[in-house]
Amino acid sequence: MAQDDSMPENNADYTYLALGDSYTIGEGVETAARFPVQLSEKLTRNGFLVDTPEIVAQTGWTTDELAAAVAGRKLDEKYDLVTLLIGVNNQFRGRDSGEYRTQFAELLQTAAGIAGDEASVIVISIPDYGVTPFGRERNPEMIAKEIDLFNQINYEETRKTSARYIDITGISRQAVNNPELIASDGLHPSGGMYRLWVEEIFPVARQILENSN
Repeated sequence: MAQDDSMPENNADYTYLALGDSYTIGEGVETAARFPVQLSEKLTRNGFLVDTPEIVAQTGWTTDELAAAVAGRKLDEKYDLVTLLIGVNNQFRGRDSGEYRTQFAELLQTAAGIAGDEASVIVISIPDYGVTPFGRERNPEMIAKEIDLFNQINYEETRKTSARYIDITGISRQAVNNPELIASDGLHPSGGMYRLWVEEIFPVARQILENSN
């Protein structure tokens, strides 16, 4: 098994699809700081030569908007790794949690179809923007409670499958005491926070790629 930060030992090429919203497209940070880009580069440094990640994400997207975008892209290729992070805009717009459950479950199955199997999908929890300067002006206690509800839903739906689940919400809440974890827009994660996410996601992603051969 390749060790962390070792030279590449695996000559295989892997593909990675990242599905989501502003947190996946990396609103407020440079392209290189986006978490899918950081993840693919870390995997490559550790012996898994990952192509430039395909990102289907846009700031403001809800579950139904992401689903429509994925359908419109006609992603016929089977990806070795798929990440899914979606739901903050459902919460922000006051959308119904039951609707979120239904649409998230459908997206998860879509992601599994694109990956070829559920076990190649990583679901990432929704970060808590209530700790940001933007969120602190908008009832952070309520935001935290609702984010926890939506994360309980995506966790429960993920557990019904063999997809993996990574909880980064706790990391996002570290920003309440560390402004360097927030991008200059006062709302989105900085590249430094995304790096902390990648530390959590990387071992699971590596295992998925190891098992894909």
